Amino acid sequence: MYSRNRMKSFNIPDFYKSQLISKVKEIRKVSDPRKKDFSPTVLDFGPVRFFIARHFGFCYGVEHAIETAYKAIEENSGKRIFLLSQMIHNPDVNDDLQKRGVRFLMDTSGNQIIPFSELTPDDIVIIPAFGTTLAIEEQLKAFGIEVRKYDTTCPFVERVWKKSEKLGEDNYTIIIHGKSNHEETKATFSRSEKNAPSIVVKDINESRVLGEYILGNLPLAELRNVFNGKHSANFNPEKDLFRVGVINQTTMLATETQEIAEYFKNIMLKKYGEEDLKEHFADTRDTLCYATNENQEATYGLLRQDADVAIVVGGYNSSNTSHIVELCEEKLPTFFISSASEIRSKHSIRHFDYLNHELLESDTFLPEKEKTDIILTSGASCPDSVVDAVLQKILSFYPSVKSIEEVISEVEAKGTGNALA
Repeated sequence: MYSRNRMKSFNIPDFYKSQLISKVKEIRKVSDPRKKDFSPTVLDFGPVRFFIARHFGFCYGVEHAIETAYKAIEENSGKRIFLLSQMIHNPDVNDDLQKRGVRFLMDTSGNQIIPFSELTPDDIVIIPAFGTTLAIEEQLKAFGIEVRKYDTTCPFVERVWKKSEKLGEDNYTIIIHGKSNHEETKATFSRSEKNAPSIVVKDINESRVLGEYILGNLPLAELRNVFNGKHSANFNPEKDLFRVGVINQTTMLATETQEIAEYFKNIMLKKYGEEDLKEHFADTRDTLCYATNENQEATYGLLRQDADVAIVVGGYNSSNTSHIVELCEEKLPTFFISSASEIRSKHSIRHFDYLNHELLESDTFLPEKEKTDIILTSGASCPDSVVDAVLQKILSFYPSVKSIEEVISEVEAKGTGNALA
């Protein structure tokens, strides 16, 4: 339904675009229209060289959400406009919407900031890109809110919902690979539990707990302890794990979702045999988000290059961004920052530790060497302008760099990402 080669173009405000980054993306789009080349674009400024990911930044779902939000502001002058929660997990986008008068009803954890009881039928409520739960939709409707008019739910999230409905119709129990406290997973869970018994697994380790129970190697009490609060009220593990299908929070690592699905396939194969496998395991590979997958493949392409450091730009509560950080950290020093303001000097940077949820200060940022190589990428909710500002900040630390025009001309002349000598 959503062929990546026939994607709609959205009207994104110009201040989210950039002189350099947006231009580089356009060059790669022209030279590689079928998105087959995952090698990075090389921007050689002389004393510093950047490896720019083939795919990063605003995806289809984010662009759809941003266009809808600004359209809501334009069409409803004089009306009160609310966002159910953060539009996307990016502080720049959310801050700009708030400056334009948009107010948040809830925080990302679901805590109420403004009571729904204060809403009137004349108010506008924008549903964020992650979607929302069926219960919250019903609450809004009860106060006379037209929830569909400015619903920015990503079409790829909705595709997961449709898959959960089909799994339920076919009497499969639904295993959701996701973070149980994430808005998207909550929205997906609210629909899957309506259709079938449902359970959320965070990673392959939790999946193994569930798999060992299916094989009879784990007591029920231990299973209940691990998955307390992470399954539907109607989930009965003693009878609901004979037929299973896996769906996912679209911003999780695609490789991990595939690993989890393959794991449960092998569990069912071991328990029931090859002949009856289709009766016990559903093929759900088509719930993977193309944009998340492409961004992660582009990160693998980046990591084939030798570099001194990696910089990943995005909101600190962004799931897809944290997974890109996770991949980069496996190979080289990686700094997760929200904006150029976190870079204090050539040697000092404030960056986010996503595992411990804390900001760190580092005084060993960029090395002193004749030519510094930097991997630069961002999450799916980060504007090109923010990435551009990071690049420009770093360039300011180096004398006698090439002009942007000269570097762009070199990229245009080469056309592809393989620009290394």
